[in-house]
Amino acid sequence: MIWRSYHPTHGSTGNGAHDEALHDRRTAIDELGAALRELVERATVTEVDAETIRRVADDVRRVTGPLADRPRGRTQLPTADDLLGGIRMYNPVSGTGSALAPPVRAEIVDGVVVGACTLGLAYEGPPMYAHGGISALLLDHMLGYATTASGHPGMTVRLDTVYRAPVPLQTPLHLTGRVTDVNGRKVTAHGIIATAADPDAILVEATGTFVAVPPEKAKALFGTMRR
Repeated sequence: MIWRSYHPTHGSTGNGAHDEALHDRRTAIDELGAALRELVERATVTEVDAETIRRVADDVRRVTGPLADRPRGRTQLPTADDLLGGIRMYNPVSGTGSALAPPVRAEIVDGVVVGACTLGLAYEGPPMYAHGGISALLLDHMLGYATTASGHPGMTVRLDTVYRAPVPLQTPLHLTGRVTDVNGRKVTAHGIIATAADPDAILVEATGTFVAVPPEKAKALFGTMRR
């Protein structure tokens, strides 16, 4: 299943063979992303000998060769993405095609964005626990999702993060994000990370400030993007 990376700003449209081909491409990207995440995790936890590691490295270089045939540039959107529809296949937090993403699954429950993920050892900072920067990344994403879902999308201008306790690895996590204030173009949102087993015990929380981008600024930032 392809989850949305963030709340859509409008419904995407399409039909017929194009939709079928797009769905097939997204499914293939999802499968590759899952395989890459498995590779990253296994490479992180392995204690095999150096000769085996070098042999696997050679194998990986060989099989990734075909992916270099048609690269996209920085100003080119992935053809599998639906920017306004909320689907970003390679989002580093929720993209199912990303080798970096946990990935986070998020949905709206009673006006609150609720997310879930499990961080493997590839995200380790202090032994057994997640790197603090990963917690900030997860919360920035959850708050951004919440602002978009509220009808007030914007870009992060400030993220105040409070670390109450370390975030355990290989443990199902519970994340939330909600909008707490809207003042013109400025939106404030709050989010938390806890474990799924004890969602009331806050491990990390953050308050973010987001600002809607005026059309002229958006054109300056993203005007060169193309399909």
